[in-house]
Amino acid sequence: MLGNDYADQTCSIARSLEVVGERWTILILRDLFLGVDRFDALVASLGVTRTVLARRLAHLVDEGVVEKRRYSERPERFSYHPTAKGRELMGVIALLMQWGDRHYPHPAGPPRLLLHRGCGGGADDHLTCDRCGTRLQPEDIDAPLNPALAAG
Repeated sequence: MLGNDYADQTCSIARSLEVVGERWTILILRDLFLGVDRFDALVASLGVTRTVLARRLAHLVDEGVVEKRRYSERPERFSYHPTAKGRELMGVIALLMQWGDRHYPHPAGPPRLLLHRGCGGGADDHLTCDRCGTRLQPEDIDAPLNPALAAG
């Protein structure tokens, strides 16, 4: 990761990368947006080690991007959820996904679709529904598997 000293560079991108620039972080956020919110489920989905996941989640919690919610006391277990600050990253992740779909496409099409929960339209590059014109918020978006990939 970048150093924490920004004396030589005044750059919002560099400061942002300190929070979300590590390889696993964006993938963790992707899974949280998809509803994978429990530690063991995240380990299984991502294929990340428990140690790396624990460090990344702790960092995201410390930065106020993700919050922990206890769902079991015995044994103590937590789920993880994007905060308002974290939900703002949905647009960044969606744009990164759409960029990857355009420039590094899967032969069967995009792995996931971004659909407006309200009307079923697709999300464009500005996270606006291409059917009804609504500006989409994270809670307005479903991201189902592409049926062409799900069938195969």
